[in-house]
Amino acid sequence: MTVFVTQEGDIARVTLDNPPVNALGQAQRAGLAEAVAQTNAMPGLRAVVLHCAGRSFVAGADIREFGKPPMEPHLPDVLAQIEGAHVPWIAAIHGTALGGGLELALACRYRVAARGAKLGLPEVTLGLIPGAGGTVRLPRIIPATYALEMVAGGKPISATRAADLGLVDQLAEGDLLDSALHFAATLAERPDPGPVLARPVLHPDPAAFEALATKLDKRARGQNSPKEAVAALRGALTLPAPEALAAERAAFLRLRDDPQSKALAYVFFAERAAGRLDRLKDVRAPVPERIGVVGGGTMGAGIAAACVLAGLRVTLLEQTAEVADAAKGRVMGILQDSLARGVIGADRHAACVAAFTATNDPADLSDAQLVIEAVFEDFDVKKAVLAQLETVTAPDCVLATNTSYLDVSALAATMADPSRLVGLHFFSPAHVMKLLEIVVPDAVSDHALATGAALAKALGKITVFAGVCDGFIANRIMSAYRADCEHMLEEGALPWQIDAAMVAFGFPMGIYQMQDLAGLDIAWAMRKRRAAEGKRPANYVRIPDILCEAGRFGRKAGRGWYDYSSGKPVPDPEVERVILDESARKGIARQDFGAEAIMARILSVMQAEGDAILREGIAARADDIDVVMINAFGFPRWTGGPMYLRGPF
Repeated sequence: MTVFVTQEGDIARVTLDNPPVNALGQAQRAGLAEAVAQTNAMPGLRAVVLHCAGRSFVAGADIREFGKPPMEPHLPDVLAQIEGAHVPWIAAIHGTALGGGLELALACRYRVAARGAKLGLPEVTLGLIPGAGGTVRLPRIIPATYALEMVAGGKPISATRAADLGLVDQLAEGDLLDSALHFAATLAERPDPGPVLARPVLHPDPAAFEALATKLDKRARGQNSPKEAVAALRGALTLPAPEALAAERAAFLRLRDDPQSKALAYVFFAERAAGRLDRLKDVRAPVPERIGVVGGGTMGAGIAAACVLAGLRVTLLEQTAEVADAAKGRVMGILQDSLARGVIGADRHAACVAAFTATNDPADLSDAQLVIEAVFEDFDVKKAVLAQLETVTAPDCVLATNTSYLDVSALAATMADPSRLVGLHFFSPAHVMKLLEIVVPDAVSDHALATGAALAKALGKITVFAGVCDGFIANRIMSAYRADCEHMLEEGALPWQIDAAMVAFGFPMGIYQMQDLAGLDIAWAMRKRRAAEGKRPANYVRIPDILCEAGRFGRKAGRGWYDYSSGKPVPDPEVERVILDESARKGIARQDFGAEAIMARILSVMQAEGDAILREGIAARADDIDVVMINAFGFPRWTGGPMYLRGPF
């Protein structure tokens, strides 16, 4: 049994114990239904307190049931029994109450929560919507606009925020269970709000609701579940509760069989499996709490900020005191922005500021446990930095290079102890982007790899291990399809046509707007390096170089692939002229490209390069490639990724 019922005077206690996160499988649903029957039969009962053992309230459905036929009792039926129980049920929430867990709490008459708890309905991230009354009960407890944000946005909220909205009736002071039992003992002094489904919807601002619905619908791009979530909330506001419940359940079942839901479930499991490396199966390393960062530009400042936001101590090294002060300003700006947006509170902000130091003295890195160099993308510059770090850090300090393309094994070979070096390829902005590629050079030690992995976990990153090659996984595939897009330019497409095709497919932006955002000069420097090494291909496309030679470096220059003089990307006739001239110079007869043909080319190149990466052992699994493309470049999650699309999976 995983559900236990005890009675203490006129209050019953129902305990759910299903480690590690009290997922609601068939046995737990059956246990809760039996608990309702038991407590209904207890004479003189005042209330029932529902709480969960272990580290969390119910964190959702049992993932072992994903993709299998549902088994009775179904969750909506169990929740109807709880809501219709003879005495009020009170949910005592700690840890996380997510998905079906929050729907369980919503079916209770009251909710008491620990201050550190998180509550949410993240079903849209799996291509679903709540299917056990979440869209119908929530807007009867909190205002409809906030309910829409939770359901269609999918992001959990804090217990404090939940209390402000009225989702939580009381925040626990001290022990959660004691607080819930005390709350139950005082019910006679409180007005009874009645069963949730008998309450009116809270819809004070229809205009705000519709404005948010329009925004969420636009943000969904090609994903179905956010749009269904909006429709379900509208139904909750306009239909009688039984009809709204039936409509919600029908939409849930429809989405459960949608290919997007299957693809999103695949991504969910792929991200859970990412970051596993066979050689580290029995290797453990503690989280490095003292971090060094060398280089305080955009990337270095982002890495430093990510580390202090994770509760680590960071020393950032620059060449001069003046440059170190400028780097400190960048890090402080990120922390101030996090405070202003409510990501961190004032106390946490103060702790982050106190945990950061900027210096121009290399000796200040002497006690670091891991040092990340984030200097200019040049082999000789990085080689010199690593040589210096070997002399000023302890022998057991792990050294990491943040490089996008360079040969990490070759860098390690220049060191006195190559086993210390691991590649940590962050994506910009490093304090925001969730992906981290851990690059595995030939001579790296298990200790260095495990320390890098421990840091990644502490930073909350999705981690993928990559072998050494030009660009690793993410940038190698991006370089391949970018090169083919350049050939499409010569053959007849225009940058804004390619971008439009990618956005219509589900990317947040096309490759040319992305290049303008990152800066065209970065890739230009890489191309010049490859040319100097004799690696320029025979069918080289000069168009990006011509733009860079004209000073068109992207948004920061006001001109790139697009003209930004109006503040927005506008197709530029000058760029079109350059493209047409290059087609004519090479004698290429231009042809029309439709969006479908453009995406077919892009996907084909991604998949071919992914196959090569797998053959060479750069990536261990096709799943890892999909995880990288989704989290590095915004490949639409609901498609499963380029390798998944090709099948079979």
